[in-house]
Amino acid sequence: MAANSTTSLLLLPPIPHNNRKGSDLVARVLSNSVGQSSFECGLKVYSVPRRVFDGVQAIRCFKSNGLAKSQGDCRGNDVSCSAFAPTDLGRSKLLDTSSNSMNDFERQLQEFFDEVKAMLKKGNVKGAIDLLKANYEVVKEQMDAGNKGMEQAALLDVIALGYMGVGNIKMVTRLLEMLKEIITTREDNEPFMDSVLIHMGSMYTHIGKFGDAILMHGRSLKILEGLYGQSSPFLIIPLLGIAKVYTSITRASKAIDAYHRAITILEMSKGAGREDIVVPLLGLGNLLLKEGKAAEAVNSFSRILKIYEELYGENDGRTGLAMCSLAHAKSAQGDLDEAILLYNKGLQVIKDSEYMSLDDEVIEKIRIDFAELLHAAGRQQEGRKLLEECLLIAEKYDGKGHPSLVTHLINLATSYSRSKNFVEAERLLRSSLRIMQKAVGHDDQSITVPMLHLAVTLYHLNRDTEAEYLAMEVVRIREEAFGKESLLVGEALDCLVSIQTRLDKDDGETLALLKRVLSIQQRELGEESEEVMLTMRKVLFYLNKMGRRDEKLLLERKLSLLRRKFKQKVKW
Repeated sequence: MAANSTTSLLLLPPIPHNNRKGSDLVARVLSNSVGQSSFECGLKVYSVPRRVFDGVQAIRCFKSNGLAKSQGDCRGNDVSCSAFAPTDLGRSKLLDTSSNSMNDFERQLQEFFDEVKAMLKKGNVKGAIDLLKANYEVVKEQMDAGNKGMEQAALLDVIALGYMGVGNIKMVTRLLEMLKEIITTREDNEPFMDSVLIHMGSMYTHIGKFGDAILMHGRSLKILEGLYGQSSPFLIIPLLGIAKVYTSITRASKAIDAYHRAITILEMSKGAGREDIVVPLLGLGNLLLKEGKAAEAVNSFSRILKIYEELYGENDGRTGLAMCSLAHAKSAQGDLDEAILLYNKGLQVIKDSEYMSLDDEVIEKIRIDFAELLHAAGRQQEGRKLLEECLLIAEKYDGKGHPSLVTHLINLATSYSRSKNFVEAERLLRSSLRIMQKAVGHDDQSITVPMLHLAVTLYHLNRDTEAEYLAMEVVRIREEAFGKESLLVGEALDCLVSIQTRLDKDDGETLALLKRVLSIQQRELGEESEEVMLTMRKVLFYLNKMGRRDEKLLLERKLSLLRRKFKQKVKW
């Protein structure tokens, strides 16, 4: 049977724990095939001077204090009048935005943001939204009256960050447009400008508006360079923002340049062994891995490990995480034995130090990556043991029958399939399909991943009629969910073609399906992708079989050209 992402040797990543509530929690993970996200540590970003606010954590925000009584009079459209809180919270404090009280204005901004964060942390989403709405109405009224200064921008910035926490991207987009209207008319040296630009850059990145994100980060970087010079540590935050944007739009060389500049600045100002340097090293290492530059990535992760060993010792959980991160890079480099040793030691250190909970999604991801490596190294039994451990932990913390188990059941089934134990693979996949159908119903797109895996397994068990039915169901559900020309539909069609080939279906119908798969792949993956060349070979087989010589010769010439280009690309 032709290889596709369903029959891939890759294992599925874990479902994030914060997405494990409700029937739709697995939709995002199971709507796609296997992901290969790089291991990342939760690390603290370098702090910035008082003028600049360190990410979301240090933004100075309005306070809408429900416990405080009014301490002044609102003065028309002055932004110093913060919004009324919801009626059960009373009236808010008033802010004086005159130059001699800017510190107090910033303090109250911080207090407001802290209050929104606290509400969200406690699950009081309605209260947080009410507070954000009240402040939004006040600043909108002021802007409508012609007041469009940096005080209004600072409040809009905080409100936008609050809506980011709520997850209301539509409102965030609207607020960013209002912010853009203000900042395009203001000078670079005005209060709050640098921090507002940094936050806008981050929010634009999050919603996928990368062009705007680059403009915001670039302007904030220019401001900070003017204030502190070309080699100041205060440039790190916008540099990391720029690197993230360029990574997102696959401009790897520019992203690498930004990471290198950040690393050089920190080395000059703080020394090569300071923990601050870990953040850009981590981003650089993960990017290098994606770019296939494993040897350079190993250097980045080796430096991280050395820093943690020197700061915290060999038995600290952070050191264990760094070992696993380096192991991932060593695996990509092809040094499997060293990678296995590092994974084993790193996981043991994390466990002994009790640095993270057993069900933490980061540890789950490490176990799955390690299991994948063990399978690749021919040590299937050890790899399967890790996958079984993942399943048992998920059952312990989430309960039997919970959708979070599906990923682990599919991974175990994949492991058994590699060992040709398709009977056990079928049992596991049927269990995973039942769990998903119970959670989301029989027509939700998220059931199609275990369903397609099951179709492949039944094919290997020579139960082609059952396999065909399931594959056709996957095509139907995905067409309805994603459209007939989506890559996920192409994946299912490719599987269906392989099954129907053995069922001696009409060659014309099979060729039509293959041409459809080819069209999808060319549009979604590019004309020169390896998948396109593989499907072209299948199309050629049927064109030859059906005696369609003219079409065959034309496609043969095109495939020959693509092969030469692909060989040159691989050689380079």
